Amino acid sequence: MEVQETRVQTDRVLTIPNILSMARLVGVPVFLWLILWPTFGGPNCDGWALLVLALSGVSDYLDGKLARRWNQISSLGRILDPAADRLYVLSTLVGLTWREILPWWLTGALVARELMLGVAVLVLRRHGYGPPQVNFLGKAATFNLMYAFPLLLLSEGNGWLHTLAAIFGWAFAGWGTTLYWWAGILYVVQVRRLVRADATAD
Repeated sequence: MEVQETRVQTDRVLTIPNILSMARLVGVPVFLWLILWPTFGGPNCDGWALLVLALSGVSDYLDGKLARRWNQISSLGRILDPAADRLYVLSTLVGLTWREILPWWLTGALVARELMLGVAVLVLRRHGYGPPQVNFLGKAATFNLMYAFPLLLLSEGNGWLHTLAAIFGWAFAGWGTTLYWWAGILYVVQVRRLVRADATAD
């Protein structure tokens, strides 16, 4: 993540990138319901849950790309895009951990990183800085996790396809968790430098 401001190019709300981000947000409770339904006696809807995750990954790629290409970077988009990313990660963690597909230690590691980042954001706001921007490293971490989660969901079962999904799913989960923490630590370092600079200026 980067603390530097990205130039807002439009104040419009109903842009194509913003609509894609809003659709991703709507998909969060849908995904959570689909993945948890079997635990409450409902049918297995893992296929539909995988479809929702896949569509969210495509829209995550498109909203940022289209915003830059069509000069539609907006203040709302800067909030919606990272919010949708975090909510998908959180909802997937809840669903897969509840289903006992993810171990508690991995869930705890990812949640701890989000808590650390939340504290850093509060510190930023106290010093008058706006919401942070997601850089390549943060996006790479999210992409790895968004590949890992559906693969780990697909790994439930027997057969070569499920085994292959487990191998690649855990590989993506390992890289994603590492990059997630790396991006978070770099962001905290940037926040610390800004706070020190403000203190020196005072």
